[in-house]
Amino acid sequence: MPDDSPHNYSPFLNNVAKSDFEKALLKKFWRSFWSWFTQTDNNLLPFDEILKKLPFQGQHDLGMKQIELDKIVGSVGRYHDFDRAFLPRYNFLRDRWVSIARAQLQDINLPPIEVYKLGEAYFVRDGNHRVSVARERGQAFIDADVIEIASPLPVSAGTDINELIRQSEKIDFYNQTHLAILRPDTKIEFTLPGGYGKLLEHIDVHRWFLGEQRPTVVSYPDAVTDWYDEVYLPMVRVIQGNEILKNFPGRTEADLYLWIIEHMWYLREEFQQEISMQEAAEHYARNYSEHPFRWLMDLAHWAIRLLGSSPEETKEK
Repeated sequence: MPDDSPHNYSPFLNNVAKSDFEKALLKKFWRSFWSWFTQTDNNLLPFDEILKKLPFQGQHDLGMKQIELDKIVGSVGRYHDFDRAFLPRYNFLRDRWVSIARAQLQDINLPPIEVYKLGEAYFVRDGNHRVSVARERGQAFIDADVIEIASPLPVSAGTDINELIRQSEKIDFYNQTHLAILRPDTKIEFTLPGGYGKLLEHIDVHRWFLGEQRPTVVSYPDAVTDWYDEVYLPMVRVIQGNEILKNFPGRTEADLYLWIIEHMWYLREEFQQEISMQEAAEHYARNYSEHPFRWLMDLAHWAIRLLGSSPEETKEK
């Protein structure tokens, strides 16, 4: 780092650096507001948390390279201090940020930042402030010492941490069940994390029930295929036959399977009687539709019922 003593820079450059920091804070405010308004993620990805969720196969040093600033999406330890565009979130970052900005205005060469490379994305080990200042000043590239982490999952600048977790869970599910081998046409996709873990629980429960019914030990592959053929596929056919996905835009058959099968168990407990997949699916679709115009459809149905009622029936209502 350069010497930041008062004799080493002009008041003009200091004021410019401070002004740049204020502009960055204001941009952060508007980006935060827009993120809240649009319900989009504006956070840096936490490297340590991602690494816990991802399978990885070692690392190696790539040396010093010029990397694209737009591909830096996370940080090892400072992901709370900056937003996804590396704009500073807090006033306490001011002194360090202004010091870096001042050095850049004086054309002082700063040491390369240190990053981890995961897929096509980068995570800052050291140099978060330098990245923030460089992006605010419109730089496209920055010098970095790069360590690459090998992982089978794709990571890019647009990566969402929930998607990474979901992909990791998917790999674990198929590795454990071998369902892609046992049933090659299988395609189970969730839109949220946690789904594959629940399917593994369903398979375990199904295996237990099969064990109660059969005189011999039920192998895990047998439990997997029987669950898929006798539980999962029949529910998917009900979902398809009733076109229930239309009521849940952006969701998948696996999402609906999980929600409806758990809803069916709830209804059986509530009413203490057998509830079919068809009945559970219809009840769930009626009561929990995510269709954006569901309230209009409900209003229309209410109006039709009201208009079709006799005066006496209307008074009773």
